[in-house]
Formats: sequence, structure tokens, C-alpha cells
Amino acid sequence: MPLDREALARRRRAVMDRMGADAAAIFPAAPMAVRSHDVEYRYRPDNDLFYLTGFPEPEALCLLLPGHEKREEFVLFVLPRDIERETWTGKRVGVEGAVEQYGADMAYPIDKLDEKIREYVGERERVYYPLGRNPPFTQRLMGWLQHWQLQRPRTGRGPTAVLDANEIVHELRLFKAPEEVAAMRRAIAIAGDAHVAAMRMAQPGVHEYEIEAVLDYTFRRLGAWGPAYPSIVASGSNATILHYTTNTRVMATGDVLLVDAGAEFDGYCADITRTYPVERSFTGPQRAIYELVLQAQQAAIAMIQPGVRFDDVHQCALRVLVDGLASLGILAGSAAEIVEKEFYKPFYMHRTSHWLGLDVHDAGKYKIGDQSRQLEAGMVLTVEPGIYVGEHLDAIDDKWRGIGVRIEDDVLVTPDGHEVLSSAIPKTIDEIAAVRQ
Repeated sequence: MPLDREALARRRRAVMDRMGADAAAIFPAAPMAVRSHDVEYRYRPDNDLFYLTGFPEPEALCLLLPGHEKREEFVLFVLPRDIERETWTGKRVGVEGAVEQYGADMAYPIDKLDEKIREYVGERERVYYPLGRNPPFTQRLMGWLQHWQLQRPRTGRGPTAVLDANEIVHELRLFKAPEEVAAMRRAIAIAGDAHVAAMRMAQPGVHEYEIEAVLDYTFRRLGAWGPAYPSIVASGSNATILHYTTNTRVMATGDVLLVDAGAEFDGYCADITRTYPVERSFTGPQRAIYELVLQAQQAAIAMIQPGVRFDDVHQCALRVLVDGLASLGILAGSAAEIVEKEFYKPFYMHRTSHWLGLDVHDAGKYKIGDQSRQLEAGMVLTVEPGIYVGEHLDAIDDKWRGIGVRIEDDVLVTPDGHEVLSSAIPKTIDEIAAVRQ
């Protein structure tokens, strides 16, 4: 079903207000992706197009024309209804549905694009387009621009500049409206149920892919589109591999299991990581690492509020981790020296946070000018410190080697502080033990 039409209209209006008069914006759909031979991957819309229109089908294009003289400010080009093709691939919205269901001021079959876009955009001075994506379509845009430039001496009109639409749309996407937060809450709640199901199933002798299957089943059973990204189910030393997705190992006695998995609901993503023992309890070294990572995460989350800089969250978690690694004897030297010379990098090699929304690593700048940007109400970010002691680290006491721990939650910046959207998912050692009984 289409998303809330009033909310979508507000987003388009916000974009057009920032574009100014005498501009046009072009947002093409994501192309279909071939999985193998003539089999395609399940289709997922381009996030910017989806954000502005809610339109879910391929081979579509959104054209925004602020101040159009005939009030055709929102134009959709879509695949037309075709009973023969729909027999094979499913029912299409069609031109009529683009107007009736998605609120387009005007809609055309996609094969009319070359003709109509020249009429619509040929009188405009600037074109906004999401640069850096979809190279084949970018080449098509260059062809139109060449046509408009050839016509300009006669007409005195036509685009003379292409500007990056990401500068407008991605900054808007960074601030979540209530309907977006609601979708994220649902995605996170579904992911939470899946994580609890995984906790209850994990035990020696179970394959990692069996845990992944439980996650996927729970996502779909509760109405999610599916996983927001390939689930990481990493047991034993696999937990020290940041983006491990092979998920084939058999879990063994003494393992720690790291599960990084999130659901996608109405286009919006959850991104959650939990780590726990495959048996009833951590070993002493595993527990020490886990408690340190949890302490770092709690300290970083506690400081989130408007006005705090994005990088300050990372620096807070890093200080706690460095102090802890030194106390455990894993690192030597003063905290200042460890940070300055990056001695911690073999154990903590990624940042603590990223934006979250329609993308798992969502749109929006992390710096304004040369400074880390300040957090503001409506932003959603992850907080995910970790420690990874790879088996290849020969200088480390054997008791630490092969231990990987990451804890990740999704946090909404509120006007007076923050809200941990994933707070209901068991995280402390006692909470996880209670589930795993």
C-alpha cells in the first residue's frame, strides 16, 4: 500500500522549496539487478525515490517542477498496465494508479520519458539530480542536456547547471518525521523478537545458518520486508571478523556468538547487535571483555543530546575501551599515548556510530565544514562499540585470543536528550541469561 500521501507531499514540498523557482529535479528508479542468467534479485526501490513518492516499482522516474504553470509539480513516469506482462511478473500500478494511489499531478508511461522531459525541463535553468549513482541513467541525462544546450541559442532558455540533489534530499532524510520514527520502531521491535528467538536457540552443535534462518523467519512472520542487510551470525573467532556473513560454522562449547541483524519495515531499517555465550555463561575473559564493551556503550549513549557533536560519541566510547584494555593488560602505556598512536586499532578498528533510516548507513553529512556536526532532535544513530581480539595477534595472552564482542543499539535524539529505540532487547548479562534459561 502507498505510504501516507500527506507525509510524502510534505517531503516533496520541502525539496521544492529548497530548489527554488526555475529548477527541475529528476529522480530515477533503481535498476533491476540480475542475480544469475535471467533470474533477478527481489526488487527494492531507490531510497530517494521512495522517500519522495512511496512508489515501489522499477522503471519509474519522479520529476519535480516547483511552480509549474499548470500545477504539474509532481510528475511520475511508470510502467503502463500490461496484462500479458503482469501474468508473468505481477500487477502494476500503471499510469492511472500513479495519480490515484500516489498523488501524482500527472503521470505518463515510461516510454514517453524522452519526449515529455524535454518539454518539462527545457524551460528550466537548473537541474537537480542524485549524482554518483546509476551511471547509465547519468549518460542519458547528459544526452538531454546536450539537446537543451543546442536549443538555448534559439530559445534563450534551458538548463545551464546540474546540481546534486543529494545535498537537499539527504539532509532532509537525516531528520526523521513522526511517521518515519514509527516505521523504525516497528522494524526494531520485529528485530528484537528475532534476536530473542536467536538467543533461545543458540547452543553447541547448532549451525550459524540455523540462527540466521530463525532471524529471517521471524522478520517475515512479523511483517518485515526481510533483513535490512545480510545478517552476521558469527561464533567463536568468527566474531572477530567485522562483516562475517558466511554463517556456516557449527557452534562449539566455549564459544561466544555475535549476532548483528536488523529487520526492514516500510523501507526503514533496524541495526542491532547482541553478543552472548553459546553455553549458559561467559568464561572469565569473555565476561571481562563483554562488561567493558557494555560500559563503553552505556557511557556513549548517556551523552547523546542536542548540541553534542557526532564524533564526541565515538571519543567517549573510545576512552572507556582504551582505559579498560589497559586495565586488563591487553594494551600497555598511558591512555593518551594509546589513543595518539592508535595502539587500540588492532582491537577496535571501526567508528562507534552511523546514521540510520532508509539506509542502514543512512544519508546525511557527518561533518559541517571541517567540524563534526552537532546532534539535533530527529536524528537517529547507532551506538556500537566493540572489541575484537583476532587469533592472529600473537603478542596477546592466549586467554583473550578469538574473543569478539559488539553491542549495538539504535538511538533517537530527542529535544531534551535521547531515546534508545532498541532498549527492550536484552543486553545485560543477567537479562540475556534470563532469556537463555
